[in-house]
Amino acid sequence: MPNFSNKVRFITPKSPNSDLPLFVFLPGMDGSGLLLRSQIPKLAQDFDIRCLSLPANDTPCWEVLVSETIALIAAEKAIGNQRPVYLCGESFGGCLAMKVVLEAPQLCDRLILVNPASSFRQQPWVQWGSYLTQWLPASFYPLSVVGLLPMLASLGRIGSPERLALLEAMQAVPQSTSVWRLALVRSFNVDENQLRRIKQPTLVIASGADRLLPSLVEAKLLVKVIPKAEMVLLANSGHACLLETDVDLHAIMQARNFLTNKSLVSSHSLLVKLWSV
Repeated sequence: MPNFSNKVRFITPKSPNSDLPLFVFLPGMDGSGLLLRSQIPKLAQDFDIRCLSLPANDTPCWEVLVSETIALIAAEKAIGNQRPVYLCGESFGGCLAMKVVLEAPQLCDRLILVNPASSFRQQPWVQWGSYLTQWLPASFYPLSVVGLLPMLASLGRIGSPERLALLEAMQAVPQSTSVWRLALVRSFNVDENQLRRIKQPTLVIASGADRLLPSLVEAKLLVKVIPKAEMVLLANSGHACLLETDVDLHAIMQARNFLTNKSLVSSHSLLVKLWSV
C-alpha cells in the first residue's frame, strides 16, 4: 500500500461555487499551483477553480502523488453534486494528469494537456542535463534556475509580474526536490495502449517555440493515439505559455467548443438537490 504523505492540497484562487464545473489545474515543475494566475479571471467566469499545490520539500513517488490527487478531486466532485471536472495539466502536471485519468477515469470529464513533459524522453540532451542538477554545488543552483528561464519561457511575450512570479516559483523549489521531480519525469512511462484508454475529449496545447521540450512532436503523437484528442498549436509561444500575455486558455476552449453549458450544469445540480430532499 502507498505511504500517503497527505501533504498535497488544493489552492482556491476564487470564491468556491459548486454550481459551476470544476477546473483542476496540475502545475509544472514548480509545483506551486500559482502560475495559472493570468488565466484565472476569465476561467472563473465558467469554472470553480482549484490549483494543486505540492509542498516544496515533499518527494512522493508517482503512485502516492496520483492517489493523493485523485482523493482531492473526488472530495471536490462529491461536494459539487457530481459536476463535470476539467483536468488541466501543464508540463510535469501533464504527466500527472494522464496518470490520474488512467487510474480514475470516472473523475474526469475533459482533459487539457499543455506542453506535457511526457515528451521528456524525446530530448536526450534534456535528460542528460537533468542528471547534472544533483551534482551542482548548492551555491550554484539558484544561478542555474535564472539561466534556465529563457528555456522555460519566451520572456518577451510575458509581462514583468509574470516573469517575476515564474522566477520566484522556480527558486522556491529546493535543489533536492528538483532532482526528485526530474527523476519522476524521467521514469514516466505511459505507452500507446494506455493512451488509447483515455476516452475523455482532450485538448493538447503545443507551443511551437518551446525551447525546452519537443512539445509539438509530442502533441502530434498524443492526438494520433488518444481517441478524442485535438491539437491546438501556439506557433510563437514558449514552454510556459500560460503566462504569456496573448495566450487566453478560456478563449481557446471556447473556440474548440470545449466549454460545458453552464445552464445545463446548474439544472443538473438543481435536480440532484431536489431529488435528495
